[in-house]
This record gives sequence, structure tokens and C-alpha cells, in this order.
Amino acid sequence: MALPPTDLRLPARRLTRDDRVEPVEEVVAAEVPVALIYNGLSYAVMMASPADLKDFALGFSLTEGLADAPSDLTVEAVTGDEERGVEVRMALRGAQFSQMLQKVRNITGRTGCGICGTSDLDTLHGRKRRAPKPIEVELVAIRRALHDLDGMQDIRSRTGAVHAAAWADREGRIRLVREDVGRHNALDKLVGALARAGIDAGQGICVITSRCSFEMVQKTAAAGIPVLVAISAPTTLAIDTAKAAGVTLVAFARRDAMTAYTDFSPLLPVKVEA
Repeated sequence: MALPPTDLRLPARRLTRDDRVEPVEEVVAAEVPVALIYNGLSYAVMMASPADLKDFALGFSLTEGLADAPSDLTVEAVTGDEERGVEVRMALRGAQFSQMLQKVRNITGRTGCGICGTSDLDTLHGRKRRAPKPIEVELVAIRRALHDLDGMQDIRSRTGAVHAAAWADREGRIRLVREDVGRHNALDKLVGALARAGIDAGQGICVITSRCSFEMVQKTAAAGIPVLVAISAPTTLAIDTAKAAGVTLVAFARRDAMTAYTDFSPLLPVKVEA
């Protein structure tokens, strides 16, 4: 059965400044429940955009620590319809599946929720973190990626309602972009796409169009990406997590200026003014 579309044209009414009502047709982003099912067991239901779901399944599994490598997981089927949503059925290797059974994450993950279903604070803060190997990146490369990303967001160009996560190499050339109504979903999709393509995520940067919260840094670190660039603001926990994980965190990123919240020595050239 075909998956739901990523967006729909819906009738609406526009209220103008001079108090007129105009009938219009708007393109609206789809938000559907996506059930992630491992070895027949439903682990989480996430609200997401119904696109790139194999990437999403793999990326979610890697950043959540359910799988250590792409070879640990096989996506067996992606099925759905416009009324019920989507099911992604996966086979998880025995040792990883046994570890998964020790976790509890069985409530619906809302669109803006990257850690919904985590049962306690010890589980949350005890997640494994990979320390990415630092790389040097010129600021001109970040500016190039920011400039090019504007024209590479297909769903946003139609709806204005989704987030994007992109991976660019050290020269700022964007190699992959993934979009979703949930910012963390977009990042999971990107991580999965990188793994499926066999790209060394540690040799580039991640650019996100959303605010930078704790789970965005955590997923970036889990993927081994050393630099995270956010167009919007970070949170205090995101900054603390980036420092602990060895991720260079840049936010409020624009082509003319950006703010570094961690060690900015990998960003070149930087002139420190007294």
C-alpha cells in the first residue's frame, strides 16, 4: 500500500488587512504516526513526515544506541495508509535486540519530542556518547553550506513547515539533506542516509535549520559528526552536552556572523579580538 504524501493541498480562508475573506488553497505538510517495530515488537511511535523512512529507521536506531552499525539492522517492510499512518518493520540482530528489551520507550513521540518515552533521568543521561574526532573547517565552508541549503529544501519550499538537517564536507559542499516536521527526525534521517551511503560522517559538518536542543547534540555526537551548526538558538543543556561530547557547537548561524558556544579553534580562520 502506498505511503501517505508528504504534503497536501487544502482549502483555507485568508483574512486580509481590510477585513475581506478570500478563499485560497494552501499546501500543508503531512504529519503522520510512524511506528518503529523491531523483531515484531513496537518500540516507539513517532510523529514524522512520511518520507525517507528507511533512513529514519536506521538513523533512529543508531542514535538511540539500539544498533551499533548498519549491519545490525535490516529494514524488512515500510507499509502504511493515509488513515492509520505508517509501520516500519525491522529485524535487529540478537545481541542488540536483547539490549533493546532492557530499555523502556513505549509512548508516542510528539513531533517536537526527541526523547519521549525515556523512563528516567539516569537512562537519559547515561546514554553512550561517541567522541567525534575534531576536524578543522574554514568559516567560508560553513557560509557556503548555509547559502546552498536555502535552495535544497523541497518540502519547506512548498509548505514552509518543516525542518532540515544537512551534511556538508569540509569545503562546505552539501552532500545530503533530509527534511521532517520534527527537527530530531530530520537529523535521524540524515544520520541514516549517511550510514546507508557509506559516507564518513566525521569528515564534515551538520547544519540544522532549527533550534539546537540537547537531543540534537546527542544525536550528532552519536553519529560521529564533529561540528554542529544551528540556524537558531541553543539551550544550556545542548551547550553542556556539546562540551562534554567534544562537538563544536555554532548557533545563530548566518552568512555574515555566527556564535560559537564551545571551543572554536577548529573554525578557521578566526581572529580573536580583545
